[in-house]
Amino acid sequence: MTSAITQRRPDEVPTRTFDWGTIKWLVTPHLDEGAGLTTGEVIIYPSQGHAPHLHPNEEEVIYVISGEGEQTVGDGPAFPIREGDAVYIPANTLHSTYNTTWRPLRLVVVYTPGGAETGLDALPDARILDPGVQPAWRQA
Repeated sequence: MTSAITQRRPDEVPTRTFDWGTIKWLVTPHLDEGAGLTTGEVIIYPSQGHAPHLHPNEEEVIYVISGEGEQTVGDGPAFPIREGDAVYIPANTLHSTYNTTWRPLRLVVVYTPGGAETGLDALPDARILDPGVQPAWRQA
């Protein structure tokens, strides 16, 4: 059986911007027929973070590419995260990520199953930029 190989560069997909950061979805069921997961790069701006939320039916893994921050998972206290760390978030578990430094916090995130990430597009601060359009960072 032969499967199609998909290779995608970040400048080939839309950028989703929020008051707290940006997201580039690189592999999703909406882009890749048969994909059972979603993965992308998330950049959380300095001294910013996203509100606690949960994914009712999706597990999440966060891998820290660079930067430092604080992570919450469930009822436990916030804990530090930094380059090289991985965090597993079970489905239906409240969590949040906050950048505690002056540098961008760069993450790779994976959701399984994929597809629910499209719900972020309905958030009040969501803006979708066409592929190749650079986001302008601004102070919230």
